[in-house]
Amino acid sequence: TRLPGEVSLYVCGPTVQSAPHVGHGRQAVAFDVIRRYLTWTGLRVHYVTNITDVEDKIIAAALAEGVTAAEIARRATAQFLDAYRRLRVAPPDALAYATEHIPEMIDLIGRLIARGYAYPAGGDVYFSVRSFPDYGKLSGRNVDELLAGSRIEPGEHKRDPLDFALWKASKPGEPVWESPWGRGRPGWHVECSAMAEKELGFGFDIHGGGLD
Repeated sequence: TRLPGEVSLYVCGPTVQSAPHVGHGRQAVAFDVIRRYLTWTGLRVHYVTNITDVEDKIIAAALAEGVTAAEIARRATAQFLDAYRRLRVAPPDALAYATEHIPEMIDLIGRLIARGYAYPAGGDVYFSVRSFPDYGKLSGRNVDELLAGSRIEPGEHKRDPLDFALWKASKPGEPVWESPWGRGRPGWHVECSAMAEKELGFGFDIHGGGLD
């Protein structure tokens, strides 16, 4: 529960598959300015961001170099944190790592399945886009617009081309965790949602990311 004068801010942080580029710096500085401005106005800001250290791009980079995904993530994370220090970005109140919040992601996926918004298929779990009437409301896009560029890739078990993976069944050489749907790993769509809920509770004031 927030007190009067408190603002909660969650920023989806970088996927750490390589060294940061100028776009990452722009994002970090932009939300640092927002945070500093809100603080200057007299508000108490609870600022949380994350490190996405398990994701398709990290796994692809690891396979290309012949190292583990954890090694790629450790190296790139150090580069990102160093870059933030050089930019004089104030550290967050909490820095969440995706790999440290797998239980929360599994719990969130389970709740979505129980409410009919997601479904397991072939060891994966997919979010059913059409089950949520307000999907696309924040971005100003409707389901018909999204459908134009969507498709089902070989090996996918989803019911609708718009549906996206919340949990992915394990493949050789990938990091894996146990789940009610089999061994696998989270899809990036669910990661920030689970981490934000864990760190800030259900419902917070400002949510940002790369394109914002």
